[in-house]
Amino acid sequence: MVEPAVTAPTPVPMDGDHVYRVRIYYEDTDAGGIVYYANYLKFAERARTELLRHLGVEQARLMSGDGIAFAVRHLSADYLRPARLDDLLEVHTRIVKVGGASLQLKQAVRRDGADLVRFEVRLACLALSGRGRPVPLPRDLRASLEDFHHSQPAGPTHG
Repeated sequence: MVEPAVTAPTPVPMDGDHVYRVRIYYEDTDAGGIVYYANYLKFAERARTELLRHLGVEQARLMSGDGIAFAVRHLSADYLRPARLDDLLEVHTRIVKVGGASLQLKQAVRRDGADLVRFEVRLACLALSGRGRPVPLPRDLRASLEDFHHSQPAGPTHG
C-alpha cells in the first residue's frame, strides 16, 4: 500500500509538545540521499512559525502591526542520526521559558519516535524600527505563550 504524500503538514499538539510534520523530498538531501544538515534549521524554523500560528499569531501581523520580529539569539544543535529521502519526520517544540523580551525552546526532529537532531534555541523579540533592539513581548502574545508553556507536562522534549 502506498502511503499518501504529506503536502501541507499540519501542527499537532502531542504530549504537551507542538508537533510539525515534514516529508523529506529530493531537494532536502545531498547526493547520497541524506538530509543536508542546514535543512534541519529550516524545519525547526517552520515548526516555530507553526507554533505561533497554532496560538493565533501570524508573523506578518507581528511585523506590520506590532513592529516586532523574532530573531535567533542562540542556537545549539546536536546531530544524532541522519534522515533520508522520503522519511516522514516530526519536529517537536517545547517552550522552556518565556522571558520579558525572549523565548527559550527545545526542539527535537524525530523519525518513528527516535531523536535525529536536538536544538536548544533562544529567541529575542526585536523592534523592527531603529537599531533592532530587544523589546518586551506584547502582552497578548506573552499570555498565549505562557498559557501554552504551562499546559505542557513537566519533562524535556528531548527523548
